[in-house]
Parts: sequence; C-alpha cells; structure tokens
Amino acid sequence: MGELMSSGLLNVASLAISLVVMIVGLVLWFFINRASSRTDEQIELLEALLDQQKRQNALLRRLCEANEPEEKPAPNAPVEEAKEDEDDFIRLVAER
Repeated sequence: MGELMSSGLLNVASLAISLVVMIVGLVLWFFINRASSRTDEQIELLEALLDQQKRQNALLRRLCEANEPEEKPAPNAPVEEAKEDEDDFIRLVAER
C-alpha cells in the first residue's frame, strides 16, 4: 500500500485520468459540433425553401388575379327576398 502512495504512481494515475477526461471531452465536443453544423445546414435549407414558397405564392396570386373573370352585377331580387324572410321570422318571435 505504501508503494501505491508514492509520488510516481500518483502522477501517472492523475495523468491517465486527465487523458481519459480529455478524450471523452473531445469526443463529446465532436458530436455536439457535428450536430450544430447539421442544424445550421437544415436552417439554411428551410430558409431557402421559405423564400421559394413566398415567390411561388406571389406568382400564384398574380396568375389568379390575371385569370379572374369580370364580376357581373348580381340581381337585387334575391337580396330583397332574404330581407322579407327575416321580417317574417321577426314577426314570429313574441315580444316581451
């Protein structure tokens, strides 16, 4: 037991533990950095996709506006009939 406590073995053991901790830290850093760069690439792709969708929506709106038929004036008769139906319904409701 006294031999284990010698300064040479403690220095070697602390050096080995330091190396293991450093290797584990580098491996963790590698995977975190890799995930971060992949996330950045995905964000760039999503932003490019959003930009393209905005352009497509603008083109579609212009096409729809260009192809819209001219609106014809609607006859007023159905509107008047609807008003008369509303008046009939109001007459059915009892006043308090």
